[in-house]
Amino acid sequence: MPSLKRFLRSFWQLLRFEHGIMYGIGVAIGIFLGDGTSLELFILGFLTAIFFQASTFAMNDYIDYEADFANKRFDRPLVRGEISKKTALILSILFFPLGCMASLMISLQAFLFAFTISILGHFYNYKLKELGFLGNVYVAFTMSAPFIFGGIISRLTYHVLILSSIAFFCGLGREIMKGIEDIRGDAIRNVKTIARLYGAEFAAKMSSIFFLIAIILSLFPPILTSEFFDLKYIVPVLVTNLILLRVIQSLRKSKDIAKFRKLTLVAILFGLLGFLGGAF
Repeated sequence: MPSLKRFLRSFWQLLRFEHGIMYGIGVAIGIFLGDGTSLELFILGFLTAIFFQASTFAMNDYIDYEADFANKRFDRPLVRGEISKKTALILSILFFPLGCMASLMISLQAFLFAFTISILGHFYNYKLKELGFLGNVYVAFTMSAPFIFGGIISRLTYHVLILSSIAFFCGLGREIMKGIEDIRGDAIRNVKTIARLYGAEFAAKMSSIFFLIAIILSLFPPILTSEFFDLKYIVPVLVTNLILLRVIQSLRKSKDIAKFRKLTLVAILFGLLGFLGGAF
């Protein structure tokens, strides 16, 4: 049984299903904020997020194998030798048409949006990542895209736009911060991250600024509408903001980026719970 557990863990880590679940929740929140309640649309939107992100992440590990190896990213199953590059490539190819089918069952507009984001994701893996900040902007947009996608499925509202903006700036701060950790491996692909071009200290400051913008934006929903002036929104978002403030403060003293990556992921999860609570 331990071998089966390790096998399942490896595929989970390759396909980043925790990200897929969060993206799926993001789609659901976008649907609810747009006043949509269809269970069928929710399921199809959730599956679209799962399939497309699995395809993109598998391809990411396939292309970035050498850089991940140099960075000693033993959280990557390919680096640990538990999954082959060929298997990662096959899984990426298999999940892509599943995402296409799920999104097409929603609408042509939903398909075109999700398909474009996914294609850009594969282009990011191949080339866009090397452009550094532009690559960071793309990844940040993918974190806001699930909410927009949910709004496209039901109705785009200003709540959806605010939430997607918060996700964008939080994601941008997180990506710039990750560049500090990956300087060594990024040099192999000549990835022009802010950390490589201007140094870790400057990257930490830029990352902190974008986290702070996300915190400020999170204050708007309760101001704009009474629906979000509720403990179901305020408490989780308060936890999110406290975590982000801790990361901002700690970045000045420490460069334990692996720890901060996990903390920001927890912060994003609490933020999702807050907006989900505010949607009901």
